[in-house]
Amino acid sequence: MYGTVMIAKPAVSVDEMRARADKWEAERGATVGHVDTHVMATDDGRILMAVRFESKAKYLALADDPKQSAWWENEVMPLLDGEPEWIDGEWID
Repeated sequence: MYGTVMIAKPAVSVDEMRARADKWEAERGATVGHVDTHVMATDDGRILMAVRFESKAKYLALADDPKQSAWWENEVMPLLDGEPEWIDGEWID
């Protein structure tokens, strides 16, 4: 499996961020290759989001999708306080 971890400082509540993600999933439907997403609200006020895909190719297909990019810029970035940190890699179970 392949995926990404985002570390960010939210400008809104975790519940609002999760509602936005749920709305996107409902509008778009299941993303091909998506395995799961986990969100952690850290004790120091940050958000850690881990997203896993069946393969690197399927992850990159979503990352390169213009609809995904537009959603990120218009729907998620306004909810964050600054740029997030991203860590991509292979998940080892």
